[in-house]
Amino acid sequence: MFFNKNYKKNDGKLTDRARDANLAKVFFTAAAFVCSGVEGYADSHRDRFERVERHRIQSLDGSGNNRLDPYRGASGTVYTRVAGSAYADGFSTMAEGPALRYISNRVFADGAQNLFSEIGTTQWVYNWAQFIDHSIGLRDAGTESVEVLFDENDPLEYFTNSAENLRMTRTAVAENTGTFKPREHVNTVSSYIDAWAVYGGTESRLEWLREGPVDLDLSNNKAKLLLTDDGYLPSVGARGDVSSAPEMELVGRLLAGPGAAAEVVVTGDKRANENIALTTVQTLFAREHNRIVSLLPDRLPEQVKFDIARQIVIATQQYITYNEFLPALGLKLSPVNGYNSEVDASVSTEFATVGYRAHSMIHGEIELAVADGTYTDQQLESFRQLGIEIESTGETLELAVPLNVAFANPQLVPQLGLGAIAAGLGSEPQYKNDEQIDNQLRSVLFQLPNPDIANPDACLDGVQMHECFLLAADLGSLDVFRGRDHGIAPYNRLREAYGLRRITSFKDITGEDTDEFPADDPAIDTNAPIDDPDIMEFLELRDKNYNLIPLESDVAQAEAVHGVRRTTLASRLKAIYGNIDDVDAFVGMVSEPHVNGSDLGELQYAMWKQQFEALRDGDSFFYLWNDSLRDIMRRYGRAGVNYRQSLSDIIVNNTAVSSGDIQPNIFLVAEE
Repeated sequence: MFFNKNYKKNDGKLTDRARDANLAKVFFTAAAFVCSGVEGYADSHRDRFERVERHRIQSLDGSGNNRLDPYRGASGTVYTRVAGSAYADGFSTMAEGPALRYISNRVFADGAQNLFSEIGTTQWVYNWAQFIDHSIGLRDAGTESVEVLFDENDPLEYFTNSAENLRMTRTAVAENTGTFKPREHVNTVSSYIDAWAVYGGTESRLEWLREGPVDLDLSNNKAKLLLTDDGYLPSVGARGDVSSAPEMELVGRLLAGPGAAAEVVVTGDKRANENIALTTVQTLFAREHNRIVSLLPDRLPEQVKFDIARQIVIATQQYITYNEFLPALGLKLSPVNGYNSEVDASVSTEFATVGYRAHSMIHGEIELAVADGTYTDQQLESFRQLGIEIESTGETLELAVPLNVAFANPQLVPQLGLGAIAAGLGSEPQYKNDEQIDNQLRSVLFQLPNPDIANPDACLDGVQMHECFLLAADLGSLDVFRGRDHGIAPYNRLREAYGLRRITSFKDITGEDTDEFPADDPAIDTNAPIDDPDIMEFLELRDKNYNLIPLESDVAQAEAVHGVRRTTLASRLKAIYGNIDDVDAFVGMVSEPHVNGSDLGELQYAMWKQQFEALRDGDSFFYLWNDSLRDIMRRYGRAGVNYRQSLSDIIVNNTAVSSGDIQPNIFLVAEE
């Protein structure tokens, strides 16, 4: 039914022999499926059923999607490039540049001041972005470790590191690259928006995920995905043998030992345990698959029901992405002209490594509101012990789950409730997509509590965070590191590759009035201003309507959209880099002002536009021209089978949340 991962990589592509075998399998399995599926049906249904089943079956790994090159966009092939590589030696050595943590302390540090999206995008935007990311891209992790300097004597360093330096790992080099031609990297998942994160890319993983036996025979599996009795994702021990469960990535507290590891849940993508927002959307779409199956006639074979439900889920993921997610960000794509086999939908290394990294959007906490009495006193006490803030308004309980607590804590999803988390993600605006990255991501990702502090959770996400936690990881530094690791062209070269004009001054990057430090500010050391901590101080905050907000007020932490610091970002970039052509692509991209009406700067906007157009136009199974999908809708639409759903619909249809509890477009904050 599906492709086996039996081909060999040859410079990141399928061998000729494997390519021919996969092509033959496309047509053989489709034809065999038609013949086997029709048997036993009444003549009145035969023609319509054949119309549904005669179309190609979408492979698990992306093979066979492109009608000219069946390996294009398949898992196990290299990321494409838009711009030429920029390795120091032309082949593999990472380009040098300012120290990563040095950049982070002067560009990414948020000073415990939150700035929110100016167009009102909710936390569902960053969560959906990650869900899509986990369907279209995953680098092949390498083993080449790199020491990244951590300078405790840096005047702008507030944290203490648990080790001498930060340690990062280079992405594995693709076969036959890095020596005589530039180093490239393998995308281990398919590039298509095909719900990879729900189903995985191999038959063995899918068999474990589906109800029924695990005996290397998909034909005797049920149509539904395996869930717990109360509808949550199965843990690694759900089938009795933890060692036989598909690989899942262990991070943070899940590395603490066998007890924590046993809490890991299993999905199509191995990263699903990273945070409770991601685990939530994974659970929603597993439930949605099973809901679709339950709407189909019992007389259909289990495999047919599975394939129909999978097609609907894939189409739903695409529909929400192009009709809600991207428009919510203010991204406008070129008009649709239909499928084009000449378009390569493969994810580019520039998009995966730079353009799609929007970690500044990630909110420092997830806020929930539930009816009083939803949780027992024992549950509430356990939540408090974790560091979750709880307030009662009499009839409602309001919970704030810090990002540190939300990381690597999948069992918190059933404890808090799927509907409560899903609704909560849509109730608050996300952080502004700018150069600032929350300190929970920039300095204490996968936290290491300071052993000298009795209750470190008491200062989560506050100005005393550096006292309570030891530095564990810096996601901002990692973002810049990954660009150098993949040989991404510098900022100006990347702009040119995407058809944008070159930038000639640092103030043109940021849109600010000056790229010079103030000469008459007594608070700043004029001899070495870039090393003066006061350069990061906020002097002014304004809301979305540009109304002035008092500094250090409750309103400042909830409604600030625009902030003015003692020095411009342009002046700090100039002092860090000196030459504008040396600016790292990621740093320059996040420093740009946003395109009007959008949450994206000019370069990031261009990168997203090009990639998402390719993911649409180069996908022969895209919902707008998928004939099989239309046949399914004609046959089963009256039973409620429909991919034209909003994300709010998915939440309402799969949780106890009612339509009146959330806004129709959950990617945008509800209007007051």
